[in-house]
Amino acid sequence: MSGIKPKVSQSSAQTGQGGELHQHAGGEHPPLTTNQGIVVADNQNSLKPALRGPTLLEDFVLREKIMHFDHERIPERIVHARGSAAHGYFELTHSLAEHTRARVLSEVGTRTPVFVRFSTVAGGAGSVDTPRDVRGFSVKLYTQEGNWDLVGNNIPVFFIQDAIKFPDLVHAVKMEPDRGFPQAASAHDTFWDFISLSPESMHMIMWAMSDRTIPRSLRMIEGFGVHSFRLVNDAGESIFVKFHWRPKLGLQSTIWDEAVKIAGADQDYHRRDLYEAIEAGQYPEWELAVQLFTEEQAEGFPFDHLDATKLVPEELVPLTVIGRMVLDRNPDNFFAETEQVAFCPANVVPGIDFSNDPMLQGRLFSYLDTQLSRLGSPNFHQLPINAPKCPFANHQRDGQMQMQVPKGRVNYEP
Repeated sequence: MSGIKPKVSQSSAQTGQGGELHQHAGGEHPPLTTNQGIVVADNQNSLKPALRGPTLLEDFVLREKIMHFDHERIPERIVHARGSAAHGYFELTHSLAEHTRARVLSEVGTRTPVFVRFSTVAGGAGSVDTPRDVRGFSVKLYTQEGNWDLVGNNIPVFFIQDAIKFPDLVHAVKMEPDRGFPQAASAHDTFWDFISLSPESMHMIMWAMSDRTIPRSLRMIEGFGVHSFRLVNDAGESIFVKFHWRPKLGLQSTIWDEAVKIAGADQDYHRRDLYEAIEAGQYPEWELAVQLFTEEQAEGFPFDHLDATKLVPEELVPLTVIGRMVLDRNPDNFFAETEQVAFCPANVVPGIDFSNDPMLQGRLFSYLDTQLSRLGSPNFHQLPINAPKCPFANHQRDGQMQMQVPKGRVNYEP
């Protein structure tokens, strides 16, 4: 089976005094070392002054190994903690050069690397894949002009109109604070108490109680930017845009009895399905479509398009397909990529801008703030999964876990 190393031969292994196996590196396998590059002589026994102990404090191999193990976990996301992800590319098929100067949306045929993370919302990192829940649909596009993060959901609207209500919404839907349950479920009193007192949430609840929130596969969900954004062209003229990801496999859902049975039989059902499909060469694909409308058109709508609890009907503003996204590579390491990836709606490139949607405005602050808490350093953008693939340079220096060595005498401007 691919990825499984062959068993160590008898000639490259020895047994210790307790009968434990000591493997020795050979051939293409490098020797086991500490993080300082020092070869480890014994990875099975701690250092002792005699056969029966005690363990010596000077055993730096033991200390380093235990210390690192004790600090392997980082704070999980407040919401969207349970996620699965994949690498791929976005290819533009229809240019929007008339409306935007963003090269990723104007240069037909260019393939832009992407990393996409799907997630549930309410449950923790160890919860099941198949609860009745909204699914996060976050796309990081590593464009030639910098990273563009399109951070959305598989539902086109949201529960609330203003970000100031977001902590209350999440407190209500999470497990109840006095009893610590239910996990990953909205079927409890605090959530429905909040909903009953928030009429604006009714539209989203209709979606949440539909088949959209018990999908059969992550390869069969839509994605939405939810908010109205702006596209800006070289002349400084802007137009409103809403983004839609549409799966080539179409929309498919389970029924509730199936979802419950799957949760009991395979908690990793969606994660496994995505991984195995990509490994088998059955690469999931989505079309990217947009709704474009002017400020004058928006003024004539019988609703406020800057209200995230509303959608713009496709009968009113039809979709225009402009590209496709293909996911064709699984992460090499779940923690380094899927867990450490940091999305932020504020990451946009020239030619893409924000609207005055108050929910979006709050997200522009919150995502950056939460990454500092979760990843522990303002230098989280230097992690390989977060770093732009285009050149970048500035005078932001120092901080915990600085991984670059800026050169030169000047660290200011002008």
